[in-house]
Amino acid sequence: MSMRHFPMLRRVVLIVVCLVVVSGALLAQRGGGRGGPSALSRTLGVNPPYDGRFTFTRVSYNRGSGLAGGFSRRGGMSQAWNHDYPRADLNLALILEAITAIQPNLDATNILSLEDPEIFKNPVLYMWEPGYWRITDAEAENLRKYLLKGGFIIFDDFEVDHLDNLKEQFRRAMPHAEFIKLDTSPRIFHTFFEMNSINVPHPTMNVQPAYYAVFEDNDPTRRILALANHNSDIAEYWEWSGQGFLPVNTTNDAYKLGVNYIIYALTH
Repeated sequence: MSMRHFPMLRRVVLIVVCLVVVSGALLAQRGGGRGGPSALSRTLGVNPPYDGRFTFTRVSYNRGSGLAGGFSRRGGMSQAWNHDYPRADLNLALILEAITAIQPNLDATNILSLEDPEIFKNPVLYMWEPGYWRITDAEAENLRKYLLKGGFIIFDDFEVDHLDNLKEQFRRAMPHAEFIKLDTSPRIFHTFFEMNSINVPHPTMNVQPAYYAVFEDNDPTRRILALANHNSDIAEYWEWSGQGFLPVNTTNDAYKLGVNYIIYALTH
């Protein structure tokens, strides 16, 4: 994991504008140029060559049918794992570039299956809607090795009893893993932004958000291997930031969570 010990120069940041405004301005500036949505749309589904930079990496996976299905930006055959693509991926990268010392890849993002050895070059994996996830034996073995070598995986955009499926699939990789419900005390919520509240409501459903973590050896004093945003969809806020569709303050909190997750993963 070449990024595991990425040197972070923590900045003391005076936030004088909202993060959502920052992301909207950055998107406007980059819309037709390097790293903007139009540039990314030319490389949909094409992973960039590894060059050491942090690259947002989302996980593609099989559903209950055993078929991963097709891929499209908007329309065509949509799969649970490609929701919010590519804007959520790009917008978080733009925020990371703007307010942290990370210099992320803004030209493209990765889409990788857990069977792909390329995951070991990327310290953070992000999976959408794990309620529909069906892990293969090869994926389970690779995910276990990835996490034990220092990798970090985030699960987002799933609700209610979908948590049961996440636990079932994940335990095929880590049989003794316990999903521990979090309050605001773990370090992950204080790595960059100090977050005394982590209640980011689901943007479209009336459910109570909760956050779960899998720790090394199930010990809350050790490193987090996996983080699950249950009854939440923070990436939906990233996707539509700057568009005026979702509340500004909540969008800011969704970005703060995302930034904290990435900083934690790169420094622990």
